[in-house]
Amino acid sequence: MAKIAEIIAKSKKPTFSIELWPPRSPASEAKLEQALPILEKLHPTFTSITYGAGGSTRERTHDLVLRIKRETSIEPMAHLTTAAHKKSELMLILERYRDAGIENILALRGDPPLNGGYLPNGELPHAIDLVNLARAVGEFCIAVAAHPEGHPDSPDLETDRRMLARKLELADMAVTQFFFVAEYYFRLLDDLDRLGISKPVLPGIMAPVSVKTLERMAQLSGARIPDKIRERLYRAGESAEAIRAAGVEIAIELSEELLKHGAPGIHVYTMNEASTTVEICRGLGLG
Repeated sequence: MAKIAEIIAKSKKPTFSIELWPPRSPASEAKLEQALPILEKLHPTFTSITYGAGGSTRERTHDLVLRIKRETSIEPMAHLTTAAHKKSELMLILERYRDAGIENILALRGDPPLNGGYLPNGELPHAIDLVNLARAVGEFCIAVAAHPEGHPDSPDLETDRRMLARKLELADMAVTQFFFVAEYYFRLLDDLDRLGISKPVLPGIMAPVSVKTLERMAQLSGARIPDKIRERLYRAGESAEAIRAAGVEIAIELSEELLKHGAPGIHVYTMNEASTTVEICRGLGLG
């Protein structure tokens, strides 16, 4: 048994986990091949594997999840989205994971493509519907997404918190969207506590290595970029390595503050960058 929520609950020290993308091209496949053995040496608690908009990486996600389960020491958590899917398609995907021994699922509604393209709705309109379906299919550990600053589609923060609490009444844990102010995370926990929810919520951390990419991803996620973060990245100059180093420092400082005040672990959005992730892990003394 390797259910992530149970591992987090029993861990005597903060956990360290990572997110990976399935490759979309020969170049990205080569990059992942180089990164995987390096990341495995960090002994992450688990790795979540993303699912492309509208299921665009459906088979690549499935294949990578199974490969990591069978060929590495890392426990995989498979992302799955409702957008652009029929209920029967989602059921089949869940059954395949169940039969392959995959125990951990991250249930999501799904986001629009990074290029701003249209993403059609699926038969299950919300992530909570996917949580219910996964519960019916197998004995999965089910995670859901949390947005410390509120989901961009929610009318207000209070509504967002109530919806998240409803999801967590059924799911086992949550992983947050990236953010840059620790107060947002702890305010999220306080709000959930008032709603009677005390399940694990892992903070998602991203080292900003490009101002342009950061701004594009922040626009989609609803995350705000504090002026001081922008200024630090701009002060780093035009060198990609200097910007990367500044981004790693930002990620480590935020993670240290989160862990100091009780976060159960850190989940790093690696963007399949091994060196950046290694520096964050070792900077926190978790590797």
